[in-house]
Formats: sequence, structure tokens, C-alpha cells
Amino acid sequence: MALDRKAKQKQAYELAKQALYDVIAPASMRISANHIQMGDAHARTLFVLTYPRYLAQSWLTPIINMGRTVDVAIFIDPIPTEEILKKLQNQLVSVEAEMMERDEKGLIRDPMIEAAYQNIEDLRDRLQTSEEKMFRFGLYITLYGKSPEALDRMENEVRSELESRLVYAKQALYQQKEGLLSVFPYNNDALLVTQPMNTSPLSSTFPFVSFDLTSDRGIMYGVNRHNSSLVLFDRFSLENANTIIIGKSGSGKSYAIKLEVLRSMMLGDDVIVIDPENEYQYLAQATGGNFFKVSLNSGDLINPFDLPEPTADESSSDILRGNIINVIGLLKIMLGYMSPEEESLLNEAINQAYASQDITPERSSFEGVTPPTMGDLQNILSSMRGGESLSQRLQKYTQGVYAGFLNGQSNVRLDGQLVVFNIRDMEDELRPVAMYLIVNHIWKNVRKTLKKRLLIIDEAWWMLQYPESASFLFGIVKRARKYYLGVTTITQDISDFQRSEYGQAIITNSSLQLLMKQSPATIDQLQGIFNLTDEEKFMLLEDNVGEGLFFAGTKHVAIKIIASYIEDQIITTDPEQRIKLQQTKTEFAPSQEIEIGSQEG
Repeated sequence: MALDRKAKQKQAYELAKQALYDVIAPASMRISANHIQMGDAHARTLFVLTYPRYLAQSWLTPIINMGRTVDVAIFIDPIPTEEILKKLQNQLVSVEAEMMERDEKGLIRDPMIEAAYQNIEDLRDRLQTSEEKMFRFGLYITLYGKSPEALDRMENEVRSELESRLVYAKQALYQQKEGLLSVFPYNNDALLVTQPMNTSPLSSTFPFVSFDLTSDRGIMYGVNRHNSSLVLFDRFSLENANTIIIGKSGSGKSYAIKLEVLRSMMLGDDVIVIDPENEYQYLAQATGGNFFKVSLNSGDLINPFDLPEPTADESSSDILRGNIINVIGLLKIMLGYMSPEEESLLNEAINQAYASQDITPERSSFEGVTPPTMGDLQNILSSMRGGESLSQRLQKYTQGVYAGFLNGQSNVRLDGQLVVFNIRDMEDELRPVAMYLIVNHIWKNVRKTLKKRLLIIDEAWWMLQYPESASFLFGIVKRARKYYLGVTTITQDISDFQRSEYGQAIITNSSLQLLMKQSPATIDQLQGIFNLTDEEKFMLLEDNVGEGLFFAGTKHVAIKIIASYIEDQIITTDPEQRIKLQQTKTEFAPSQEIEIGSQEG
């Protein structure tokens, strides 16, 4: 009975296996001399026949990551050392005899024969000391296409890549069936086209050199262009969450960062954006965020004299002293060069301005106090001996043409999940002032509450061009981790960072980098800073919009930024697409009273 049961189980297993074969097998196969047709698909197998004397590391990488459907089979079988030593001894005797014969005939020495003799001797010595082992190595590549012509094109591409490295491949003529069986996961070398190879060159054929940046948390940044895996990453999992993005105009920088903003908000993160070109307004409207327009006539005011409440590890005097330093840095950008005497006078005037509002280092709390304004500082300077010049230079920011955006009490609150500060309408010479003022205001609010946040600073070169604002930005980047903040700085040119010592430090203190399409004028400089290979360098020169290199710590991958249809409608920066969206909004205006979900359809 037991035997009958086992026989029935075996019969059932065989039937199930046959049924599985029927499911996965093609309906028909047509075997030709140089390819196999399986339904609508065609396959062709190549074998590698010749290798150069030296193989570079990762020489197989272009084939693995070429972005086509390719199967690669590698067979490695060890050869007993004693067997190969006998063959090497015979070869050595043969080569030595040839060298002696040439000497006897008085022929000039042949460098190739001498090099062969030296190579055989070196290999024999390493084999005898177990430094090297010998193997039979077989490499087969199966290409797939929709037609024989497509296979021809793919074969030319593969052979060109290989031949550029002096590796030569051939079609498995009249052995396509054996070739296909060899690349299937049966561990069956049906072609048996192998070459002897020792350990050192064999190690260079290791095929798995593409990094994956896929984790179980974080957001999707894009798709790995080498192997089509998803680039899923949590920037807060690194030693810091800071990011720099560099790419020429039109490379897709803003599109990529807006996609990150949208997906980060889905996970509950707060985001604050400094927007110099009004690219984030629609994103703020679509997500219910706060949008502030900082300009001379907007009415949105930020008072640089605002003081945050001290945290548990800070004193009131520390807060006051730190803000006085920040105000002096702002005034240096506003007023230009100051002599040491003027700077000392300005420091005293700021202290008096705070004291006039009963704000002194002795206070235990600043809650409920009304801070002074820039106009109060100007009045104090005008009454101080030697302060008249500073007062006159400051007057245009309090009463003159530049009055209206920093001389008053703050009416801007950062209580939304997305807050956008737009400075598009700010005059160019005032943009560095506005960016310093906004970043300082944001930093004061960030320190109040420990919360996961992103700070996006677009066109960061405006701040990097002044030592005071560059130093202030670097200070925030360096300290952001303590306050659960990730700072993203965006610019078009790597030289914006390189011109400033603080810009170079910002790169060092940013664990994530996204490099997009670059200009030929700056690519060499970028290659040196990020240790790019020549292939990565040319990739950045030829990338399409939305493509680049994504660095996360020590890993980096070639990435393509991909958004869903809904995301694309919200974040697109393409002018033509935005015009179509505006037309669509006009066609479906609220006055038409379109009812969504009507039962009558």
C-alpha cells in the first residue's frame, strides 16, 4: 500500500511538473543557424572566444547595465593545480627552446617570446605558492529582440562594447539550442566553449557592480537607470539629511525637488521653501500650504529683531547675543563695507534698540515682548555721535525706496505643513537681503519645536555670494541635524559652491547629492570634486531632462525622475504644459457648476 501511495504521489508530481512546463513554455520554437524564434520573440546566443592579456575591473559592467534584455551565463570550473603545472612546464620548455634556437641563428630577440616566457614563469610560481588558482571559464550572452534585424543591432552594440576592451565574441552558429540551454538556470554548460583563466583576471568578471538604493522606508526618488530598480531612500537615515542639487537650467532640478516635497508631505513631513522664480505657488495651492510673497509692496513682513523663546539648553542672554550677531550680518549685506569703528557703533546701537523695549540679557523670557524695528535702530544711530553716516545709509530701508519689507513687526507664521516664501518680485540687489532675512526667520521657528522638516533653498548662489550670508547658511547646514531638519541647497553651477569657502563646506556636510545635466564648461571641475568616472562624466553631459546621478553616502546610482500623472500635473514646470493647464482651468471654471459624482452621469 505504501509503495502504491508513493507511486501515485510521483505520478501526480510528474503531471504537475508537465503542466507547469506547458504554462511557461512557448507555443512553438523555430531554430535557425544564428537565432531561435519563440512565438513573437527572437533570441541569439554569443560566446566569448578571446580575452586580452590584461582585463580591467568591471569590464563586464556595460553589458550588465546596458538597459536591454540580456541573459549572461558564467561557468567557472576549477582545474587541478598539478595538471596545469605540467602544461605550464611543457610550454616553458617549448618557449625556452625557441629562444635558444633564435640565439644560435643570431636573430634579434623577440620581445613577445620573452614576455610569454616571463608570464609563464610568474604564473607557475604563483600557482606553486597557492597565490593563484586556475579555472575553466565560459561566458555566454543571449540577446532578445522582436526580429532578426533587432538582434543584429543589439549584437553590434554588444560586440562593440566588448571589442573596445579587446574581448571578442562570436555567434554560436548551428548551436543556438545549446546556447539557450546554457544560459537557462540549469547549471548546464551545453556549449563547452571555455578558456583557462587564473584568479586575478577572473575576479574582474564579477558582474554585480550596480548599487541598489532600495530601503523599507523613505520616499521614491526615481528609477535606477541601470537595472530599473526603485530608488527608495530616507534622507534622515544618514548622518545628516542635507542635500545639494546641481544642474544646468532646464535639467529638471525644480521638477525633482517638487516631487520630493510632495512625497515627503504624504509621509507627514513639514516643508519650507524659498522660491525665487514663483515655481511653487501652484504646489502650495494644491496642497493647502501657505504662500507668502516677500516684496516691497506685498505687505508680508519679517522683523529681523524677532527673538525666539529659549530652549531647555539655552539661556536668554545666549539667544539675544546670537540674534544681535545675525542682525549685524544682515546689516553688512544691506549697507556694504563697514569699518571696525562703525561695526562697534552698530553693535552698541542694536543693544540700545533692544533695551528701549526692555529686552536685556537679564530677562528670563521674551514671551509677550514687542521687539524693536529697523526704524528704531535708525533713530538711535542718528542720535549717537558718529552714527549719522550709518543712519543715512539705513534710511532707504526704513523710509526710502526699499522700505516696506523689513521695517515692521512680523506677520508671517510658519504653521502650515508647506510654507513657501516667494521672492520673484524682489529687486535683484535686495534678493540676498531677503533670503538672509527669510532663512534667519525660519531658523528661529525651527528651533522652537523639534519636528521633521525640510528646508528648500532654490538658487542658493544668491546667499553664497556674500561671506556673511554664506557663513550663516553653512551654520544652519551644520547644525540642522540637531533640530531634525534637512536642508536642500539648489544651484546651477558647481563654481557657485567653489567660489566660497563656506560653499565647499556645505558640500562636505551634505550626505545626499543629485547631479543633473551639466555644462561642458564645468564638467571637469565637477568630475574632480565628486570623483566621477569618465563614463559618469559623459553621462552627465548627455543626460535627458530628469536624469542624473543620485549620491547617498558612499553609494550612487544613475537615476531617472518619474512622477505619476497626478503628481506631474501639480509639479510641472514646462511652460507649454502650464499654459494647457491654465486653459483647462478656464474651461472648467466654478461658474459652470459641474457636479462631481452625479447619479445622472
